[in-house]
Amino acid sequence: MNLPNKITLTRICLIPVMLLFYYLTVIPGNRLIAAVVFVLAACTDFLDGHLARKNNQVTNMGKFLDPIADKVLVLVALFMLVESGIIPSPYGVLAGSIIIAREIAISGFRQIAAANNLIIAADKSGKIKTVFQDVAIVVLLAALGLADMVPAEVTDVLTWCGWGLLAVAVALTIYSGIHYVVKNYGVLKDSQ
Repeated sequence: MNLPNKITLTRICLIPVMLLFYYLTVIPGNRLIAAVVFVLAACTDFLDGHLARKNNQVTNMGKFLDPIADKVLVLVALFMLVESGIIPSPYGVLAGSIIIAREIAISGFRQIAAANNLIIAADKSGKIKTVFQDVAIVVLLAALGLADMVPAEVTDVLTWCGWGLLAVAVALTIYSGIHYVVKNYGVLKDSQ
């Protein structure tokens, strides 16, 4: 259990903490606190991978836990935002479905590659997608959290910005998914 894996486990543990604050309406600013917890958890995503590569501490446990922690964090946050109504239901469900479909497809590719002793590196477009996705979620959570503290015009601007960022994230999700499949299509070919 090295430091990067501990950081990944911390991200997993922050997910129920985020949910708890999100739904504990007796706490003033609970949704703003949930947004801060999401930011902390999202930051651990960049930190654990950086430390694992820098210190040569990449492990099978990390390879297994890291993508699960990332996807569960994002999907739980998206579900919260759709449930709150800040992302209109059809749009939120569509965005979440596209994100889930891409992640399942990429996980399948990686599983096939691993079975053939191949390593598929993360793609730059996927990393950019993650940044837009995380920033969109933070902005939308902040809009929810600030709803009772600032004029409605402020939360409206945040909401529109969040929607725009999420739309870019979904477009990048589609692009990066297609790019990943095209780039690594050879993984699917059976060896003779």
